[in-house]
Amino acid sequence: MPLFRYKAFTPGGETVEGAMEAASAEEVIARVQDAGNLPVEAVPADAGGGRLFGLLRHRAAMSPDQVLQFTQQLATLLGAGQPLDRALQILLDLPESQEARKIIEQIRETVRGGAPLSVGLEQQHGVFSRLYINMVRAGEVGGSLQETLRRLAEYLERSKALKESVINALIYPVILVLMVLASLVLLLGYVVPQFMPLFQDMGADLPVLTRVVLWVGDALNAGWWVLLLLLVLSALAVRRQLADPQRRARFDAWLLRRGRVGDLIAKIETARLARTLGTLLHNGVPLLSALSIARNVMGNLALVEAVDEAAEAVRTGSGLASALARSRRYPRLALQMIQVGEESGELDGMLLKVADTFDVEVRNTLDRLLAALVPALTIVMAGVIAMIVLAILLPILDLSSLVG
Repeated sequence: MPLFRYKAFTPGGETVEGAMEAASAEEVIARVQDAGNLPVEAVPADAGGGRLFGLLRHRAAMSPDQVLQFTQQLATLLGAGQPLDRALQILLDLPESQEARKIIEQIRETVRGGAPLSVGLEQQHGVFSRLYINMVRAGEVGGSLQETLRRLAEYLERSKALKESVINALIYPVILVLMVLASLVLLLGYVVPQFMPLFQDMGADLPVLTRVVLWVGDALNAGWWVLLLLLVLSALAVRRQLADPQRRARFDAWLLRRGRVGDLIAKIETARLARTLGTLLHNGVPLLSALSIARNVMGNLALVEAVDEAAEAVRTGSGLASALARSRRYPRLALQMIQVGEESGELDGMLLKVADTFDVEVRNTLDRLLAALVPALTIVMAGVIAMIVLAILLPILDLSSLVG
């Protein structure tokens, strides 16, 4: 029989990895579940390079919007009393892309072969997240797959809404910054050099401000490609530095200490963590396993490290709120609400309330930042342009006074 590698979580939240001979991956998962553990992965032991290429091939086969639509529609069909394989058959006709239809067809064939839905999802490496697969598996074990898919669709929709609110809020400032940079390049690289022959014919000493502006304009006009090359090399150097986890963690910790920006980042990550934890706990996933999964949805490594430290504290018997409070990186309001949830025995529901609260906080913080950022950018742009215009006018005014 072929050899399979597997990974699972124990009821205590510890990670277990091993190898097992079995007829199929489904048999491995069944054995792991019979042992009382929560399986995460079961793949052939020789599926190294093939699995990597499969990951690259399927990663973009279904967009996040298509995954959300698939989840919503499958939950609706199951809620209407349709069997799982029939519901998957109906969903085959809905996606517009051939790649998405192929993935759903493969999932349907896996389910028709007697495997649970979570196995079919897991076989589409990279399409469905670890969070998604574990929630579906927990719903299957608890006999509430339709309800789990409904909650999962709600989770995906709220996560998407939070991401889109951040992106939409940043569109106008980014456009404004690009307009400022384009205006400066136009003035310094094209308009200012047009005055160089005039100032040379004048033969007078130019003010310091005028000489500086003319030098910048001449350098930009003659060596723009050097500046562009320096910017690209600088961006690559920064990216390479941040690729190192330790440097990235220090940079992320530095960002958290940057006043309003750090406050916004902490609120965004807290909302993600709370919604993921709350959803997993509500579906019966143990807290330590939920923490191990939830850390993967966060982008700030300093806060991820705080979650890892909290998981170790929880493993030794500490409460979640007090464990997270040790890092002093999470908002106090969130910690107080989590503590209330622990004391009342409603931690999952309170975590979802924390997520809702901080979703609103993120929107309010973004509104306040934009209310200050847009006028500030406008003032800076006006000041820089005024300085360039003044540098051009000063020699002309001096010449007019001499002639008069």
